[in-house]
This record gives sequence, C-alpha cells and structure tokens, in this order.
Amino acid sequence: MVQEKNNEGNQISRRSFLTTGATAAAGFMIVPRHVLGRGYTAPSDRLRVAGIGVGGKGESDLADIAKGPADIVVLCDVDDNRAANSVKRFPKAKYYKDFREMLDKEHKNIDAVTVSTPDHQHAVAAMAAMQLGKHVYVQKPLTHDIYEARMLTEAAKKYKVVTQMGNQGASGDGVRQLMEWYNAGLIGDVHTVYCWTNRPVWPQGLPWPTASAEIPKGLDWDLWLGTAPKKDFVNKLVPFNWRGWWDYGTGALGDMGCHIVEPPFRVLGLGYPTSAEASVGSVYVDEFKQGYFPDSCPPSSHVIMNFKGKSGDIKLHWMDGGIQPARPEELGPNERMGDGGNGAIFVGTKGKMMCGTYGMYPSLLPTSRNAEANVPKTIARVPEGHYVQWVNACIAGYGKKELSAPFDIAGPLTETILMGNLAIRSYDVRKPKADGKGFDYPGRYIKLLWDGPNMKITNFDDANQFVKRTYRDGWTLGK
Repeated sequence: MVQEKNNEGNQISRRSFLTTGATAAAGFMIVPRHVLGRGYTAPSDRLRVAGIGVGGKGESDLADIAKGPADIVVLCDVDDNRAANSVKRFPKAKYYKDFREMLDKEHKNIDAVTVSTPDHQHAVAAMAAMQLGKHVYVQKPLTHDIYEARMLTEAAKKYKVVTQMGNQGASGDGVRQLMEWYNAGLIGDVHTVYCWTNRPVWPQGLPWPTASAEIPKGLDWDLWLGTAPKKDFVNKLVPFNWRGWWDYGTGALGDMGCHIVEPPFRVLGLGYPTSAEASVGSVYVDEFKQGYFPDSCPPSSHVIMNFKGKSGDIKLHWMDGGIQPARPEELGPNERMGDGGNGAIFVGTKGKMMCGTYGMYPSLLPTSRNAEANVPKTIARVPEGHYVQWVNACIAGYGKKELSAPFDIAGPLTETILMGNLAIRSYDVRKPKADGKGFDYPGRYIKLLWDGPNMKITNFDDANQFVKRTYRDGWTLGK
C-alpha cells in the first residue's frame, strides 16, 4: 500500500484510495478445485473464521462475513445467552467462552478472527490472534487506549496479517464522493470541521451503583471483566450500558467518532492532532452542588482538536449529547443538517460540504451545487461491501488487495478519537487545595499539547495516565 507522510511525519494512507480497480485486479489467483482433483478443496477457496464476541454486533458481523467465501467454524463468547442466535445460525461451529483457550486449541483450524467484544477487550483478543498469524476484523473503536491502538497498528505490519476495523462507512460511496469533490478543489482548502452526534443513548454522568446483583446464568462475569478492575456484578451494565463507563467503554466519542470523524480524517489526510481541549456537561445533584463521577463518561462534551494540514492548520470540533454546531448559512431552513442527529460539515476557503453518519448523504452547500458538480469518479468503489472486502483480502493474502480500514489507517484514526477522550477525562482530574478546602481541577480550561509520535501530553503530565491503562493481573497485551 502506498503511504505518504503528513507534515508531522505520520503515515496516512490517503493516496491509496486514489487507485482504480486495476490494483485489485492484479491480486492473488485462487487455485480452482478441479486443478487439485475431485474431493479436494484448495486452501485459498474459503476463509475459516472464528468469532470472539458473537452476540449483538458480533452476531451481525458474522452474518455479514458469512455472505462472502467464508465459513464460521468457531464461536467464542462469555455470555451463553447473547451467543444463542449465532450458535443457532452456525450449528457446526465449536463453542468456547475464553478466547485464550479457543486460540490455543483451534489456531490450526482457523485463518481469521473477528473481535466484537466490549471496547476494553478489543486489543488483547486481537493481539493474541495476530501473534498466531491470524487475520483480524475488529469492531470500532479499534482499542480502548491510545497505546493499544499504536501496538495493534505496528503488530499488523510485524505479523503480516490482513486487518480491518468495523467502521463500515469507510467502504461506502459517500466518503469517496467527498474525496473526489475535495480533490477537485470544489470547496478550496478546509480549515474547520464540525462533527456531532446525538449519542449517548445510554446513561452517562452518574455514580457507580452501590448494590451488587446476582450474576445471570450463562454469563462468566470474571471473563467479561477481563482486563478491567475486579468489581461485583451490577444490573444494567451488560449487555449495552457498559459504553458509558471508562473501565469498559469509550463514551459517545468512542462509539460514534470512528463513523463520523472518519470522513474528514480520510478526506483531509489528517495525522495525529497537535492539541486538544474539552468542555463537558455538568451534573448537579443538589442546589449549587455539582456531582463528581470520574468513572462515568459525561452526559455531553465538546472537544476541539487541532491538526497540521497540508495547506494550513485545521480545527476539528466534536460535539455529543445532542449539541450541534450552528446551521450553515448556505443550508435552507427546512433542509436537514447531516442526517439529523449526526453529521460532519467541512468549511473550506471556497465553499462547504457535509455528510451524515458513515459519510452518507454527501452534499455540497448550498445543495443546489450538487446538480452542477460534474466531477469524474477517480476512486474505486467497494461493491462487495466492507465485510466481504476483508474476506477477499484475507484469501488473497497480506498486501495483495486494497482495504478500506486497515490498521495503518484505522489505528491513527482511533488514536485521534481517543485523544479526544483523553481531553475529556483530563477535565475531571482533581487535586486537594493547599488549605484542604475543596479541590483544584488543573486539567480544565487549558489546551493539551500532544506529541503524537511519542504518545505524550507535554504540558500537563497528569493527562498521560489516560494514554495507557494497567490491566488486571492475568491479562497482557501479547506474549
């Protein structure tokens, strides 16, 4: 894959998307069955896949992967109840609860692994598979921590495995249309981007429950906790609301950022941000008494990240919890902004353009410009879709086919998303005042300066605790 370096020296594969279908056509030739004789199947004909986390999103991931030349041969989930539908759909697949045991016993019988667990288990599961030479498809965000994202990006190259993150919009036509408009100069040089979401749609900004609960039958709670600190089981955490707790999830930004920030990240060829600042929504528990719940993501936030663009600095705004930017003047009063609850707006020196989640509904502003924009298609589309693209690339082999979200793209994107979370979490860093009366919050109302290559905040050391977390005993990131 052709790489280019931005002004900070970060490798971002933007020009790789400017290729045509010729690159894919020069791929790996599959040996047909008849060459080997009756009763023999060429090893390259089908991809043998194991799923780690096979309920919920994992269930739909496997169903979509199975639409390609793939066989789901192994299932693994800590929760029998959540796994039930996948077990029924793939009755011949072996079933495990612990992915470590599964990989130990089945690694010779599988070619690739999907990881669709809660965020805090993505990296350890993916790394274990990659070190065995298995191709991996990992749900977004790629990892829970910035350090983990860097390690997985490096591991993909080291172990020469085919990788894809589950931000399916990266394979859509929308982001390619936006790139073609931008490359044609229709909106000039972008200097500001606004991204927003109506998430979270789960509880955030609240204290950890005080009452423990009975662990549901079929759930291995200790395995579910995995790398996270040991805690008693509580109600209304599994299977969905974990997203709002920092030990397990990455909040609204982690949940939707890889879908909404991805178009500007790719269109503009962004690298690591140079700085970040955040403000968050407050929760008051009484009159003039603000709650302090650092274990829970805030109910809303606004993050501003700065990047070095090729034609000048770029400022990217992220807003969640229902906060939205001002409507562009070029947008009619009854025209929908983005897709309504989510979207991105690009502000350039010659005009504006916008899209919804996944880069869908791309539009120039004013929308009347769409009919006049006759820009040729210069970027190959992905008619087979995000999942089958990965399956085909795995069968072809490492480096043989283009992918929409390989880790050399998905890793830096995830680091950017998690950099925003680092700023959000720094907002809650507090220290006792010298007189013992109350607390100071040194991470608020400042701009955090980020040294991307070295993964370090240079002007507020307390923020660096959020770059890499400490795993619970018994869990490591690789061998």
